[in-house]
Amino acid sequence: MNAHPTPNNRPATPRPTPIRPMYLDCDTGVDDALALAFLLATPGIRLAGIGTVSGVVDAAVAAANTLNLLATAGRDDIPVAVGGFDPSAAARKACVALHGTNGIGDVLLPRSRRRPVDESATELLIRLAHEHPGELEIIATGPLTNLAEALYLDPELPRLVRRVTVRGGAVFAPGNAGRFAEANIAANPEAAADVFAASWPVTLVPLDVTGTHRFKETDRRALAASTGLTQQALAHMLGTCFSYYEKHSSARRMSPHDCLAAAFATGDLEPEKMPTLRIGVDTSAGPRRGQTYFAKVDGPADVDVRNGQNPHEARVLLSLRRDAAPSLLERILGLAPVLSTAQEEAARVPEPAFATGLSESVAA
Repeated sequence: MNAHPTPNNRPATPRPTPIRPMYLDCDTGVDDALALAFLLATPGIRLAGIGTVSGVVDAAVAAANTLNLLATAGRDDIPVAVGGFDPSAAARKACVALHGTNGIGDVLLPRSRRRPVDESATELLIRLAHEHPGELEIIATGPLTNLAEALYLDPELPRLVRRVTVRGGAVFAPGNAGRFAEANIAANPEAAADVFAASWPVTLVPLDVTGTHRFKETDRRALAASTGLTQQALAHMLGTCFSYYEKHSSARRMSPHDCLAAAFATGDLEPEKMPTLRIGVDTSAGPRRGQTYFAKVDGPADVDVRNGQNPHEARVLLSLRRDAAPSLLERILGLAPVLSTAQEEAARVPEPAFATGLSESVAA
């Protein structure tokens, strides 16, 4: 027996796991911030770019929030682009009580030295899709304005994108933007209808599942006890949200909607119920505007997401096998920031490290 490996019996060298490129489209409120931290801490993926959209705050403020949060984690390598339209003042006012005036709990983060890239969010998305054909994965945690515009500008986009995860809508659960509609879909129902009508593989993560998993005060305290600037900032943001919910429901807890969707997109959460359904959006001017409605798909569903899905169909995540919050918290706590000189100086600021107020818009 040979003592040394030969070409025929040499152990095979394991192939490295491919890095999955992802594009995040968000309106960077508190739960988007949690989602961003989760993605930054997740091995095996690369955030190729982030586009912001008007929702909880306008797209320019969302970009400032995003850049500042990235800076706390020492991640100046991810391009951030401004996009989206400006929603009505009434829509933004409805978010202030929960997310604060600046969208992130009125927490003022150390200001990033970077500015958004010159590209719009739509241009960034299209470019990344062409640079990573068949590989780019999209996670949308805000209104779907940027995605719809990208579909209009580049009809080939569905062929280039591997999969799309949309956090929004409601199947059986009541809406959170009125009785019927969920806020992300209600912000731009026409855009949502266009996204669901495209022939690309969509997974919808609605309120039915996100609303049943919650971060609690013990989770906030764990973040506050971390030595990382990002985690400490998130703890301050959650404190604002918890105070709102304590006032209205006597419970210091909140559902990490966007973070749960991001974790499902990365494959870190196991579905329990996830049927493929036909999906539509009410785009009328009536009281049900923005409502998502669903129907069963006749015949076997195409489960190979790499080959696309039929228009108006989506996999709809309705439940998970276990509580998501512990996994989300553990991943975020594992984020190891690499501090720049500016961040080290910010870290030496006496407590409280984070003031409260309005983020400054970084758009030109």
